[in-house]
Amino acid sequence: MPALGFHCLTPLYDAIVGATARERTFKQALISQARFAPGQQVLDLGSGTGTLAIWIKQNQPHVEVRGVDGDSRILAIACRKACQAKVSVPFDQALSCNLPYQSAQFDRVLSSMFFHHLTWQNKVCTVREVFRVLKPGAELHVADWGQARNLCMRVLFLTVQLLDGFENTRDHVTGRLIHLFEKSGFVDVSQQSYYNTIYGTIALYRATKPG
Repeated sequence: MPALGFHCLTPLYDAIVGATARERTFKQALISQARFAPGQQVLDLGSGTGTLAIWIKQNQPHVEVRGVDGDSRILAIACRKACQAKVSVPFDQALSCNLPYQSAQFDRVLSSMFFHHLTWQNKVCTVREVFRVLKPGAELHVADWGQARNLCMRVLFLTVQLLDGFENTRDHVTGRLIHLFEKSGFVDVSQQSYYNTIYGTIALYRATKPG
């Protein structure tokens, strides 16, 4: 699934998200929330144009960051951006339900604005894969659309649903992500914060794989 629903919109993704979704605010909050330590292995799941992975590496140069996405077009943009930013961030092409990594490989998995593109079935298998590739005691940190904080946010979110689909975004409106993470084996699952945007409410989640 292209980042904005259509491949023709992919080149506009950074400009649109940066201008409308408070991108720097919530992604920097997600980075702070993850509490990285030197030497940690970090995966940006559904890395898109690579903004989050690049910012992690710039903010925490002593962690090893890599991104993964299923869209070759958007990965080409990510690779160019990493080169321009002069940071070493490899990007892999793979689907989230079949990650090409060893079990217990990563200390942190972060994901920004990716899960709402997935059907419920694919959300379930993706979270199982994330659980598999995380080390015991490691953490998942997710930023994505959440439950609307008020009626205005709910109405605004209809624009996202019209573009990205009602079925796969319904799980976010109804707050099912926390339940999904818990049913997949994660503990200490919580919503950490939220940010209202002109398209709706973005929520930040944290979950831990038992040690």
